[in-house]
Amino acid sequence: MKKLALVVVMALMCLTAVAQANQDPYYARRATLFDELPIGKKDIVMLGNSLTDGCEFNELLNNRHIKNRGIVGDIVQGLIDRIGPIIKGQPKKLFIMTGVNDISHDVSADSIARAMEKLIVMVKQGSPRTKIYLQSLLPFNNDVREWKLLKGRDHVVVEANVLLEQVARRQGVTWINLYPLFVDEQGRLRADLTNDGLHLMGKGYLIWRDAIKPYVK
Repeated sequence: MKKLALVVVMALMCLTAVAQANQDPYYARRATLFDELPIGKKDIVMLGNSLTDGCEFNELLNNRHIKNRGIVGDIVQGLIDRIGPIIKGQPKKLFIMTGVNDISHDVSADSIARAMEKLIVMVKQGSPRTKIYLQSLLPFNNDVREWKLLKGRDHVVVEANVLLEQVARRQGVTWINLYPLFVDEQGRLRADLTNDGLHLMGKGYLIWRDAIKPYVK
């Protein structure tokens, strides 16, 4: 029964990813653009959802080899669906961070971790020289703005991060725990780092930059 339930969840995640590409014009524009843009062996790829999409990592880190491959609203299955062109380019490094949109779709922490492990295995098999950095999920703050699909699901972020760290260890990739840098005493995203309870202001991106800078270099 557990295997059947997992299959159902993964199928729903896949359908959600397809729906994103078909129904969200922005998602389709970004995804098809990324299909055409080249990735090279010297490149460092930032892969994720709106948190990644919203940052100019190449400027923050002063590195022209950094390529942003974030798309607003993406889920882990979405990353799996569009990892092909990245693997084809055999990049030097790959930084991954996503999962909060999966949580908003009522996907469990366990399913998120399983899907993420599938993604990592795909990269390791298709581009074995690529160094993979798995980043933790960030907290959110429903007191700044109410995200109805995330209401009461703060604990899933914590649970997912525990499982994602285990995935990183099991797969031999680098784990970067960003969560403690962004959380307040109540377990929410620090209010001074966001204007909507989910996405980061400039100060938040500086914290993120400083956390990953040693790994980028």
